Amino acid sequence: MKIWIKNVRALVPCAGKLAVQTCSIVTDGDTIVSLDGTGAENCDRVIDGSKLFAIPGLVNAHSHAYMSLFRNSADDLPFMTWLFDRIMPMEDRLRPGDCYWTTLLGICEMLRSGTTTFLDMFMMPDDTARAVADSGMRAVLSRGLQGETADDAGGMRRLREAKQDITAYSGLADGRITFMLAPHAPYTCAPAYLETVIGTADELGIGIHTHLAESRSEIETIREKYGCTPVELMEKTGLFNRHTAAAHCVQLTQNDIRILRDNDVSVLTNPSSNLKLGNGFAPVPELLEAGVNVALGTDGAASNNTLNMFHEINLLALIHKGTHADAVTVTSAEAVTAATLGGAKALDLPIGALAVGKKADITLLDLTCPQMNPPTNLLSSLAFSANGSEVDTVIVNGKILLDKRKLTTIDEERVIFESNRIYERVKA
Repeated sequence: MKIWIKNVRALVPCAGKLAVQTCSIVTDGDTIVSLDGTGAENCDRVIDGSKLFAIPGLVNAHSHAYMSLFRNSADDLPFMTWLFDRIMPMEDRLRPGDCYWTTLLGICEMLRSGTTTFLDMFMMPDDTARAVADSGMRAVLSRGLQGETADDAGGMRRLREAKQDITAYSGLADGRITFMLAPHAPYTCAPAYLETVIGTADELGIGIHTHLAESRSEIETIREKYGCTPVELMEKTGLFNRHTAAAHCVQLTQNDIRILRDNDVSVLTNPSSNLKLGNGFAPVPELLEAGVNVALGTDGAASNNTLNMFHEINLLALIHKGTHADAVTVTSAEAVTAATLGGAKALDLPIGALAVGKKADITLLDLTCPQMNPPTNLLSSLAFSANGSEVDTVIVNGKILLDKRKLTTIDEERVIFESNRIYERVKA
């Protein structure tokens, strides 16, 4: 499909910064080919952008989309109680096929709030990849892995399932689906098992997606068992020899930050989830100052309870101003960058910017919404005014998936019906 978005105010990279400029964006196939209208002849769709604001599709750099099923079902609980006593028992009741519908439920929410790509840690083989393929969304998928020994039976089964999904879906869905391996966390993956996972990642030539330094209890457990921090343990184990995207990174020492920087590890911060579970929040100002790439994610709806990236951008831009008593700490531009280019780097994909040669992943916001007016500073509005309800049109890989607020590839009514039916079976 060839699309021309005429006369639209757009958020574009300019001299190393983000700027708002009036553009005429042309996409051809899955790629942005022009920002000045060049090549607009014989387009399949022409969009009048005069009352719209074009931004790169948002990148949700850490999610568990299938956990949309558990929204609002385990709230106001300590982290370990939330995880082991409430969420995992419900996960154990899931059947093959369930996560297809619950992942689609999460995708509906993400598309409606302007997200075009997500990095997902999932548990059921085939379901998540099938949901992404059917929806038209872009995703980096990573099977959650756990193991106590190098040849842990359950751990090896999960690793086989991960490899089966990679074999089955690599190169399909117009290249929208790529993969990482996802050792769950230092407290669920022994070093010997991690070495097996790292060897498989080397064999497949893919990166690592993991939870790291999320809670105080994790820090205490790892220090008591191994005499170091989780970040130090992962460096010793060799995990960071692969391209690594580490979610949370709430409890970090200065040495941890140095290790993350020196190993080019991307930190995936999740403000809502970390605050809601009482874990705190990542030291983003210190990470940015050290030169660590910071990306932004929602985590799963079981701990957020929304997959709306505008909510996360707003929190990221506000929290650290208060804690550091500094109104210029984590600017709106830095928060928006974490949700776009920061996510693109973490996922190692040519997305996250409205630029020639990047993938045609574009979100169009309705500038007639009251909260977007007056349109004084549109970059600032993304961090402090927008809430996701402004999203009018979403394009992924050059295909329109949300058209004037209507999903074009998903039967939303059936997705909601099927998800609610599954919840009635698995609920606590």
